[in-house]
Amino acid sequence: MPAKRGRKPTGKPRATRATASLPPDIYQTLQDIAKQKRVSVAWVIRDAAEKYVADQWPLLHAGKE
Repeated sequence: MPAKRGRKPTGKPRATRATASLPPDIYQTLQDIAKQKRVSVAWVIRDAAEKYVADQWPLLHAGKE
């Protein structure tokens, strides 16, 4: 039987994909940050979103640690 392909189960729920339109200058800045950190633009956006949520709703974020 051939090996199964795809990701291994992590026990975490699957991420939800979101689409956003960004001004060209903001997207360019995100690309620059991603290149400097050697990560994807998606990683930079996820990191920024997590920090924003933690800053806006600290009690909500505290329950996830």
